[in-house]
Amino acid sequence: MSLWRLDWPTSGGRRIARAQLKTSASDFFVEEVLEPAGSLAGDVSGEVPGSGEHLCLKLEKTGDNTEFVGRELSRLANCRSFDVGFCGLKDRHAVTRQWFSLYRPGREAEDGGLIHEVASRWPVLSGFRDARKLRRGDHSGNRFVIVLRNVSGDRQAIEDALQRLATLGVPNYFGPQRFGRDGANLDRALHIDPSALNRRSRSGGKGRGGKKRAGSEGTKNVLYFSAARSWLFNEVLAARVEDGSWAEASATGPLWGDGGTTASGPQEALERNIVARTPGLAELFSVTRMKPERRSLAARPEDLLWQWQADNCLELAFCLSPGQYATTILNDIFELEDMSLGRHNEQQG
Repeated sequence: MSLWRLDWPTSGGRRIARAQLKTSASDFFVEEVLEPAGSLAGDVSGEVPGSGEHLCLKLEKTGDNTEFVGRELSRLANCRSFDVGFCGLKDRHAVTRQWFSLYRPGREAEDGGLIHEVASRWPVLSGFRDARKLRRGDHSGNRFVIVLRNVSGDRQAIEDALQRLATLGVPNYFGPQRFGRDGANLDRALHIDPSALNRRSRSGGKGRGGKKRAGSEGTKNVLYFSAARSWLFNEVLAARVEDGSWAEASATGPLWGDGGTTASGPQEALERNIVARTPGLAELFSVTRMKPERRSLAARPEDLLWQWQADNCLELAFCLSPGQYATTILNDIFELEDMSLGRHNEQQG
């Protein structure tokens, strides 16, 4: 049993329906929208448009997560894994169209051969050359087409909730997967020694004898810090949902950092009082020099459309900005059963 709250209040007070998500990979489709560089993209059967040291390719993948594909691309392109860029992590249990960049300076003449080799693993939809490596959040958004199956609930109530969602959006929570099973990532965050992290930072990440420390520890700590500040954001957002102020125009909440929050007045007091309830997490940020940031309290899907494929089968299509999650949108209305989790556990067993 988790000691952490991992389910937060919805915009309507309760979820009004149930549904199954990701019954098959094709039920969850997501495509990155990359602008303006993506406007240069061309048919990769011919010459790749654009110029620069990075070859950017749009791939369609099913059953492979982003990091696995990135590692395979570095092997095929004979470059370091660090030289492979992407805009964000995409789910394994889905059909995803995603951009990757490969650092290949002066090797334009070899692009055709590499694209042919990559296409033997994943469909290559388009590509272009660019001067910059793709980095997190470089895309302008994601387009989703999602099929929910075995939907149960009052159809008119679902229609009304979807209409309200299209107008107001939903609370912009971080999804529970970020926090690990039963909040394990939050438990681990509490056991990080911030002063030790600062000592490593001042020494350039070196331990005794000047030897470089393994990168996996730092990567995990970043994961745990991210979980901690995401959970604190969710707690503040939950309070704003409960008092009805979350949907105010341009309302934001804190991504906690050194100094806490950039808010002032009553909003600052509210945020500091909520964070003070978990002093172990608050202490993490007091000496880490992580800059406080802000995040929108509302996630508002664009171009939301839906249609019933059958009495208990609902298809939804919409676009979201980077950093907003489709499951957060759906979870405001539906109690979701993620069918991919069972398949994942079978594969791990």
